[in-house]
Amino acid sequence: QKMKVIVGVKRVIDYAAKVRVATNKSGVELNNVKMSLNPFCEIAVEEAIRMKEKKSASEVVVVSVGPKGATEQIRQALAMGADRGIHIQTDMRLDQELQPLAVAKLLKSVVDTEAPNVVVLGKQSIDGDCAQTGPMLASMLKWPQATFACKVDVSEDKSKFTVERETDSGTEVIEVNAPAIITADLRLNEPRYATLPNIMKAKKKKVETIDAASLGIDLAPRITVVEVNEPPARKGGIMVEDVDTLVDKLKNTAAVI
Repeated sequence: QKMKVIVGVKRVIDYAAKVRVATNKSGVELNNVKMSLNPFCEIAVEEAIRMKEKKSASEVVVVSVGPKGATEQIRQALAMGADRGIHIQTDMRLDQELQPLAVAKLLKSVVDTEAPNVVVLGKQSIDGDCAQTGPMLASMLKWPQATFACKVDVSEDKSKFTVERETDSGTEVIEVNAPAIITADLRLNEPRYATLPNIMKAKKKKVETIDAASLGIDLAPRITVVEVNEPPARKGGIMVEDVDTLVDKLKNTAAVI
């Protein structure tokens, strides 16, 4: 039995970049800022590729919603080992305007067409930090979901996934039937670096482009960002002479004890 995997990936500001608020306070500055593949999405891509290497999966399809530049992140996933890409193109801001509900609807339209056995997503993006797209997609499809996955095993007949998932009190192991939604947590794997030959091969792999507006889906944001401000600057610390002075400052000045 063949198993197709769809992986959702998002274009975000690079995790190492210094984020600045725009002068008009409408959001963070996106011009002249390095954009990268969302780290949790990269983990999801790696897990899908490992499924293929273990002969569990037969095809890995990468899907990204975003501007023209999002093809860079699709090509990165293809260079890691994915087979083909689907780019749903829109110029809506990914960190504000295009919200999880809209993304879930767009991914559902791809799932309806592609009929995968599993959809693997990052648990959240590092810009919005919503962690909602996976659960919303599962609800729309009426599929079981295994979120915050730190280990995934596929049954021999590819009908079930055994997933160890992170919880506030440790981890738990659950079993879900295919087709299913899995969202990747940080400890699931260590993503590989794309080699130069694979980067060159990725340029020849097929990437289908779909205009988001052509799908007839309501993408209007449900939440409006009114204003974005820098956090208040922290005051410099002080040196104290002894423990008694430290305790006094903590008790009477900082009022934390």
